[in-house]
Amino acid sequence: MTSATPIPAPETTSPRPQIPLLLAAVLLIYLGQMTLNPIIAPLSREVGLAEWQIGVTISTAAVMVVLTSQFWGRRSQSLGRKPVLVAAFVLATAAMILFALLAWLGMTGAITGVTLFLLFVLLRGIGFGTAIAAVPPTAQAYIADVTPDEKTRVKGMAGVGAVQGIAMIGGSVIGGALSALGILTPLIAVPVLLLAGLALILFRLRREPRHELIETPTRVSPFDSRVWPFLVAGFGMFTALGFIQVITGFIVQDRLGLDATATGLVTGGALLAAGVGMILAQAVIVPRSGWTPPTLLRVGSVIAFAGFLALVIDAGPVLLFAAILLIGLGLGIAMPGYTAGPTLLVSRDEQGGLAGLIGATTGLTFVVAPTASTALYGVWAPLPIIIGGAIMAIVAVFVLTHPRFRRIPAVPVSAAASTSDRDGGLGLP
Repeated sequence: MTSATPIPAPETTSPRPQIPLLLAAVLLIYLGQMTLNPIIAPLSREVGLAEWQIGVTISTAAVMVVLTSQFWGRRSQSLGRKPVLVAAFVLATAAMILFALLAWLGMTGAITGVTLFLLFVLLRGIGFGTAIAAVPPTAQAYIADVTPDEKTRVKGMAGVGAVQGIAMIGGSVIGGALSALGILTPLIAVPVLLLAGLALILFRLRREPRHELIETPTRVSPFDSRVWPFLVAGFGMFTALGFIQVITGFIVQDRLGLDATATGLVTGGALLAAGVGMILAQAVIVPRSGWTPPTLLRVGSVIAFAGFLALVIDAGPVLLFAAILLIGLGLGIAMPGYTAGPTLLVSRDEQGGLAGLIGATTGLTFVVAPTASTALYGVWAPLPIIIGGAIMAIVAVFVLTHPRFRRIPAVPVSAAASTSDRDGGLGLP
């Protein structure tokens, strides 16, 4: 008789992670959003909406991000990434097709006043806001799932920010250039971009095997000692950004004395500068620096604060563009610290909830900031910029001095989710 020596099972290899495909999904949905940014200010004036009404529309989208991000993040772990992304792109495409039609009806005078405003809120705010809330948490939870250590985690999360920067550049170019053909042209391009994203997800993204899904992903509390300092820093950064993002078109038009078409083109250039800064940060500086998440937050917040100081000064287009570039550079350096830091401290079944919480925190900043900034801009143009700069200064002081931002131990992710970490945050006394 032969010996009953067990025969080793054939070696199997897991499918290669599809991080680039998830990043492409983030790119396309943000490209759709950013293509609208250069023309949203002149469009509002063309259809007869006040600045504060555009602020309310953007704030409504942010409310939907807050309300739905954790839901989407956890569903991406329980249902799978593909169903969540397909649903998000279908909703986004439908909302923006109807939004383009609505804008045309508004410009022709067929729909005006309160009805026009409410439909803006419904389509651009509720519809598109709910859709875009699904994509970053899904991508971030996936990256956290397939990256085993701090270095690859930070690099992966920087990739999410980098494609957002690319979207800012691409959207600025597309929106600004197409606005020269008419203010409605960028609105027609947006659903085309979203349809391309939907096709990519439908035909290229794999569905996870059932055993890789998590039936009941864990909800993460915003007061969890492991994550709240990062959430506070991120909240401050994106609140400061929210105070200037929506009014950029108004700043360009009023400081430079431009008409609606030229405003769309030049605003596209200004947002292009911010995108260049963000890509330089996240595609070059962050991967090559080897900085830990706390260091990224410290360096980035100081640089962004310098950009806000420069933006307060009305000294022509060169300083305006340089200030916006500095803000993009600083936030581009800080963002991977905000998104990657807490993922190193939670378990796998918490990653979807954490990604949703990060998305909700970011969205929460845009609930009040756009409406407040547009209202304050009507009172005194520099005021929202000054307030944004003051908030960024507070963030810089917080991340420079708070003990929670000591270096995160470079431990395996599985070890970072122990009970002691849940109670002790970053392993500090």
